[in-house]
Amino acid sequence: MNETHDPGLKSWVESANTETCDFPIQNLPYGVFSRADAPAPRVGVAIGDQVLDLAAAEAAGLLPGGGGLFSNPAINTLMARGAALWAEMRLALSRMLRQGARPRPELLTPMTDATLHLPFEVTEYTDFYASREHATNVGSMFRDPANALMENWLHMPVGYNGRASTVVVSGTDIQRPCGQIKPPHTDQPTYAASAKLDIELEMGAVVGTPSEMGAPLSVAEADAMIFGYVLLNDWSARDVQVWEYQPLGPFQAKAFATTISPWVVTQEALAPFRTPGPVQDPQPLPYLRQQGPHNFDINLTVTMQPAGTTQPSTICRTSFKHMYWSSAQQLAHHAGSGCAMRTGDLLGSGTISGAAKGSLGSLLELTWNGRDPLQLADGSERTFIEDGDRLTLSGHCQGDGYRIGFGQAAGTVLPAAAV
Repeated sequence: MNETHDPGLKSWVESANTETCDFPIQNLPYGVFSRADAPAPRVGVAIGDQVLDLAAAEAAGLLPGGGGLFSNPAINTLMARGAALWAEMRLALSRMLRQGARPRPELLTPMTDATLHLPFEVTEYTDFYASREHATNVGSMFRDPANALMENWLHMPVGYNGRASTVVVSGTDIQRPCGQIKPPHTDQPTYAASAKLDIELEMGAVVGTPSEMGAPLSVAEADAMIFGYVLLNDWSARDVQVWEYQPLGPFQAKAFATTISPWVVTQEALAPFRTPGPVQDPQPLPYLRQQGPHNFDINLTVTMQPAGTTQPSTICRTSFKHMYWSSAQQLAHHAGSGCAMRTGDLLGSGTISGAAKGSLGSLLELTWNGRDPLQLADGSERTFIEDGDRLTLSGHCQGDGYRIGFGQAAGTVLPAAAV
């Protein structure tokens, strides 16, 4: 850690100095924004309730790295340049924004005036299944509780390749998907709108520097390649999934939408919140062994708000620190066959669930596949998501007098298209 992590740092942007602000000077997450009077998207950094325009700061000669880093409406160019420049840029931004520096209000846009876009070009999307509690719950629900985990689960991070084309930024409405559905009491499937639409509370690791085809990675090398993290909701159609997932795993049940938060919180900003994960037994194979703390203590919350109501209901509180397989292990395993990883690859952690009832990261678990309805603040019940419901993921790390926040990953469900 370095001077940018000093909990005593304050910014000349006064809104960044409150203890509950998601975006203090210790954070400095990257995103892409536009304004009504400047509709071309450009890269910015969140500071308090403002966005610092990095394209304008670069044009004014205030940033390191040479010209062109922020000429595109995505942070991929910066991410591809590697960890040395990431650290140099963070230090320059911290010194520019801290108290005592010359205020540059002309570089700021109020968050209320900003439209937020996807922060990076998603080149590929892979989703994992790395929470032991979640995997045990699902295995108990649909297989034998005494043998809930598949034989391979404790030996490698299990995952599948998803769709980068339907990764969307927070605030994007989600249309209820349709697909093949076969209830247990029927002989033939039908094509219909999903009646068991669900969320998956996840974190997404964003790959910065690429790797070459044919070049496996150690966990340490993989960790150094991760630029940062976003909140991620891998929306899931459970009734489609249960019919299609054997023998090759999820497909259409998860291909229709994945929502991420608009701010990428850098791995460097999260350094003070590294923590050991669970003890891995059996010990992983050598290429998956890790030294030191590779998990992060990120507090996560999910709320559900039905249409026409004003009070959201908190349905889940959990932490990212309990994940059995770390993001670095997931990336190392992904490259273990020689698979090339690219700048902008997105790795979903898999559903994040804890041991307690209120810490389960999906409605599938919270209602035990519809058996135990949730009671919401407005008096209604839910087993799965209904049209008009708004689901919001939020998260933060709690420091000494400050917090490193991720903002939100939110989406409202719209009715299915006519079948």
